[in-house]
Amino acid sequence: MSRRKGLSWRARRRWAIVVLVVGLPAYVVVAVSLVNWAEARLGRPVWWLELMIYVALGILWAVPFRRLFRGIGRPDPDEPSAPDR
Repeated sequence: MSRRKGLSWRARRRWAIVVLVVGLPAYVVVAVSLVNWAEARLGRPVWWLELMIYVALGILWAVPFRRLFRGIGRPDPDEPSAPDR
């Protein structure tokens, strides 16, 4: 088993599930609340600007978690592979 810095593959996978199940819905609530607050104070922007704001917020949530999500869809690299038949 190789020793690497950071979280193991299994821990990263578990944290990714927590981020998707708990963190993402919480972020959506905060982002929509923030946009609604801004609309109440400044008025509603034109449709294309509002769309750009939501697209930017939709991409922005993933930036801090890039390293967490990288490679978790692949098999565990530390687990010995089964011999080919």
